[in-house]
Amino acid sequence: MYSIIVVPPPTTEDERTRTQIRLAPGERLVFGRSVPEGGLLIGHDGVSRRAGEITAHGTFWTMSNLSAHQTYVVENPEGAGEHIKVAPGRLDAPVPFEFSRIVLPAAGDLLPVEVWAPRHDYLCAEDGGDGEPTAPAFSVDRTKRYFAVLAALCEPRLRGAPHAPLPTVEQVVERLRPGWPAASRTSVQWNIDYLAVKLRLKPGPETAEAGARLNGKKESLVSMALRFDLVREDDLVVLTAPPRRVPR
Repeated sequence: MYSIIVVPPPTTEDERTRTQIRLAPGERLVFGRSVPEGGLLIGHDGVSRRAGEITAHGTFWTMSNLSAHQTYVVENPEGAGEHIKVAPGRLDAPVPFEFSRIVLPAAGDLLPVEVWAPRHDYLCAEDGGDGEPTAPAFSVDRTKRYFAVLAALCEPRLRGAPHAPLPTVEQVVERLRPGWPAASRTSVQWNIDYLAVKLRLKPGPETAEAGARLNGKKESLVSMALRFDLVREDDLVVLTAPPRRVPR
């Protein structure tokens, strides 16, 4: 059973139907500009002869960097800038992303090799165990105004631009107007401040000590929300659908 799919850098020959190489658990794929039969040939002078190796496992994959001097970056295109670096000579570095992009620096070019790990294994647990239920890490209600504000802040990075600048408060107001006609700069800012307290980025007003304001509040909110999947791409529907009855 194949568990890993490797998509080589696009070429003029396969721009429309890009090649896919499927690996079963335990299989290895060497890539570079001079590889043995069955390897992934990348015909670029800036790529090492044996640049690296991908090894498939059941639900994930590892990468070995076989180059002597060049660090490789493995990006999560859906993770708002999330990435890992694989140093020269590093063997069998585990990659945790379901959809990954290996970025190969090649004499001024950046060549992408996509790797997909679509197989998932999940624990099948019975409900109704003894004792009190575990409290949720983050108590977020997707029907509330504050969640729509958080979704609007996260939207640019969830749409595939991991380094996109965050929207201003005014831009959030305009984005929310279709489903929240009364949205204003004051109400949006109130919800941002509320989120910072709710997600424990700063103490509540009854316990806060005097001092400097929290800088980068929006950046901190978005970073936490995307890191822990508090907002996903499917949640962006709240920006267009009229919300149910909710308080400010």
